[in-house]
Amino acid sequence: MTATILTTATYNFSAYMIYLPVVITLTVFVSQFLFKNSKTFMIDIFHQKEDIAMATNSLFKIGFYLLNIGFALCIIEFYEITTVESLVVDMSEKIGKFSIYLGIMMLLNLLLFLKGRKHAMNKDKMIKNENPAV
Repeated sequence: MTATILTTATYNFSAYMIYLPVVITLTVFVSQFLFKNSKTFMIDIFHQKEDIAMATNSLFKIGFYLLNIGFALCIIEFYEITTVESLVVDMSEKIGKFSIYLGIMMLLNLLLFLKGRKHAMNKDKMIKNENPAV
């Protein structure tokens, strides 16, 4: 007596093979854009000390990569995808939600940079007010 194993073909592997490169590319693109343009903020925050500013900027960049790629990997689970239509719908939803999350993370980083710059500028004003000869 032989048992027949019935297997249903799914598109889950295809979903993973599409999802991973897309979210990693999005993360790298946003990270490169954000941290290329944040150099000015960092230099202001660290009072024109470019070496410290660039080192800190690199650390923020690594943290951004780890946090966002880690989150993308945590939400990677797809339920059984049996049609091309459900593949497109599931991919759109998953990548769309990740894009929204990535945008929020980018804005939070920008707010951190702006807050740091404001703090640095206020500190400079306080120092100038204490030492009018400077």
